[in-house]
Parts: sequence; structure tokens; C-alpha cells
Amino acid sequence: MGRTALTVVLVVFGLLAVTAYLTLFTVYQTQQALVLEFGKPKRLITTPGLNFKIPFIQNVSYFDKRLLDLDSAPQEVIASDQKRLVVDAFARWRITDPLLFYQTVSDERIARSQLGAFLEASLRRVLGSSSFEAVVRDERNSLMQRITEQVNAEAKGIGVNVVDVRIKRADLPEANSLAIFRRMQTERQREAAEIRAQGEEASRRIRATADRQVTVLKAEATGESERIRGDGDAEKNRVFAQAFGKDPDFFAFYRSMQAYQSALQSDDTRLLLSPTSQFFQYFNDSAGGVAAGAVEVPEGMPDLPEIVPAPEAEELGNSALDAAPAEEEAESDAQDREADAGNVDGVTPVTPSP
Repeated sequence: MGRTALTVVLVVFGLLAVTAYLTLFTVYQTQQALVLEFGKPKRLITTPGLNFKIPFIQNVSYFDKRLLDLDSAPQEVIASDQKRLVVDAFARWRITDPLLFYQTVSDERIARSQLGAFLEASLRRVLGSSSFEAVVRDERNSLMQRITEQVNAEAKGIGVNVVDVRIKRADLPEANSLAIFRRMQTERQREAAEIRAQGEEASRRIRATADRQVTVLKAEATGESERIRGDGDAEKNRVFAQAFGKDPDFFAFYRSMQAYQSALQSDDTRLLLSPTSQFFQYFNDSAGGVAAGAVEVPEGMPDLPEIVPAPEAEELGNSALDAAPAEEEAESDAQDREADAGNVDGVTPVTPSP
């Protein structure tokens, strides 16, 4: 009796468990369910929780509530300027109407296939009406927005909402990319050569301007220096003329001493001159106006000229400026006669060195 009752209880619990398994089902937060009765939709469940169904008569289809991705294969698109582009895009979509989705495609695999076709067609339409620069650089965001709107309009017919479409890559084909790269490289090299030429031209212009300024400055400085030197020489000559003009005899004596110093060097004292030449006037004539015994004369040297008394020197100094030109002219004539006398018959006496 007890064993039979236990067996019955176990059988009842087993039947209840099987019935609960076949009757109850759970809908999670990321899911939405559609209850079907003999393949026909009966009710839609979008809230999570525990639900029930009629065993063996009804079944449940689950659909994802989350965002789903669609990655299309790279495809070649011809832009409006007849340039070929390899475009790789992807989309984000969500099932918004499970009943319509089940009635039209019934499966995510079929839905992905249709969405992929919608996406490729929209890419060709939108990008084919745009230029290469607009796709790659200028209007890329607006183009993606247009593609999203077109794909979403077509996807509503299968119960899907396309949230976003993005272009991952839009490049030229490999052969075109290489040709364009070479053309861009050539253009950059041409621009670099042009910029270098402009820089070289500017450099030469600056150098020429600097050289001209240097030449002008040097010429001006040379002219100024020559002018200052000429003023200095004129002042020197004026001072010398004023000084020596006060005593022409002393001036003649001083010039003769300078000539002796220049002609009679320590290593060679030989001279080819006439003994009566004016060059030796202070050697031959000891009465030059200097009083005897006033200056001690070294042995072998001629007597110095006699010193003129003070009153006569003062009178001589007053008339020196008037007599200076005549004395200089006389001295020049005497030097010319001296040079002519020293070369008589081509024989010139030699003075032995000490």
C-alpha cells in the first residue's frame, strides 16, 4: 500500500514536471518572443519574465532586442567623376517589429542577406552620384547619413530599424592607387623644385643687393679716406712749408742730410758722382754760415755752415715765405745740373767705402 502510493506520487510529480516544462517558458531582458499556434502568430511578448503556452499546440520564437551588426563585403563603386572606389561599410540594426519580421523573413540569416542587398544598392546610388573628393574628404558624413536613411526606409518593410551606417574604408583600387601615388609624387617634386627655384632666386637677389651695398660702402669709405688723407697731406705740406720757409738755408741743409742718410748706407757707401757735384756741397765748403768752433765737428767730416746771428735770422725768417718758391725752383735746377754733371763722358768717380 505504501509502495503503491509512493509510486503514484512520483508519477504525478513527473507528469507535473513534464507539463510545466512543456507549458512554461522564460523571456529574458535581451529577448522578445512570439507565441505561434500551428505556425500562426498568437501573441507577442516583449517584457521579460515567466510565461506559458499550450503544450504540443503552441511554440515560441525568440528574437534579439539588442543592436545587431551587419558587415558588408568590400565592393567597387564608380563615382560621378568616373573614378573607381573600393568601399567597405557596415551597419547597426535592431528588430523593432518581431511579428512583421517573422512574417517577412522569419530568420536573422535571411534578414542579414536582405539588409546586405539594401546596403549595397544604397551605397551605389549615393556614392555613384557624388565625386571622389566628396566621398573621401568633403561630404563623407552627409553621405553616410543619406545611406542610412535610404537603407532604413527599405528595412522598415521587414520590421527592422537601421540605426547607423558607416564607411570603414573608401580607397582606390590597387592599380589606380599606385598610378595616383606616382602622379602625386611627381606633382610634389615639381612643387618642391619650384619652391627651391624661388628660394634660389630670392637668395641671389639678396646677395646681389648686399654685394652692391658693400661695393658702394667701400667706394664711399675709400673716397672719404682719400679725402681725409689728402687733407692731412695738404696740412702736413703746409706745416712743413711754413716751418722750412722761415729758414731756407736750414731747409737745404736738412734735405741734404736726409739725402746723405738715404744714400750712404752702412753696407755700401760707393757713389758714382762728380766730385764737384752739388750733392757734396757740405763736404767741400765748410763756410756755410756756421761759426768755427760753435759745433764740434767729428774728424773726417766737413765743417758745418756758419750760424747766422739772431738779427739777420729774424730778417731772414720774415722773408722766407716770399723766397721759398724761388729757392725750391733753384734747388730743383741745381739737382738737374748735378745729375747731368755726374754722367760726363759716361765716367763717374767711385768713392771707396770705409
